Amino acid sequence: MISAKAVKIFQNSIDNYHIKDSVNQKINNPYKEGDLSHLLYYKNWVDVIQWHYEDIIRDPAIRDSEGMSIKRKIDASNQVRTNIVEKIDDFFLEKYKNVNPKKNAKINSESPAWAIDRLSILEIKIFHMREETEREAAIMHKKNCQEKLQVLLTQRLDLSNSIDDLLEDIASGTKIMKVYRQMKMYNDDSLNPILYHRKKQ
Repeated sequence: MISAKAVKIFQNSIDNYHIKDSVNQKINNPYKEGDLSHLLYYKNWVDVIQWHYEDIIRDPAIRDSEGMSIKRKIDASNQVRTNIVEKIDDFFLEKYKNVNPKKNAKINSESPAWAIDRLSILEIKIFHMREETEREAAIMHKKNCQEKLQVLLTQRLDLSNSIDDLLEDIASGTKIMKVYRQMKMYNDDSLNPILYHRKKQ
């Protein structure tokens, strides 16, 4: 199942990040470029880095200049994340290109890759919520985090099953593999009015 494979790769990425636990470290993707596994590892690595940027930027003592620098890194990261998700969808589009949808086939509300995107972020939540159950803290804090962890683990199971079901439905022709590109406008200097007006100055 794709979901079990993805979770294993995400866990590998998360564990590897936390060896150094630094947003400045470089990725060392252990999978062959061009493989789905390579994309899944890359996807999660970007998510892990961004997760920690989001932590850093919430430091109330952070300098304005440093906060703005990190905000721009988060914006850039979001664009990279979107690009990788679309490449994962390209993989599935190619894989199922010869499937003839059945007459009553329906379109899912999100593509397989965007569901996998949620699974990647969920795995990071699980890692950090488990950390909260293990660190030195008040008993009530640890109890609350343990309850939240159980919810996240249930969510992982449900989401994983949904992803696998979706891919099976696409393979059988009961769901249509259709992708809408995100077309993010804020990073495009031809679509963001702040950017294209500045270019005219």
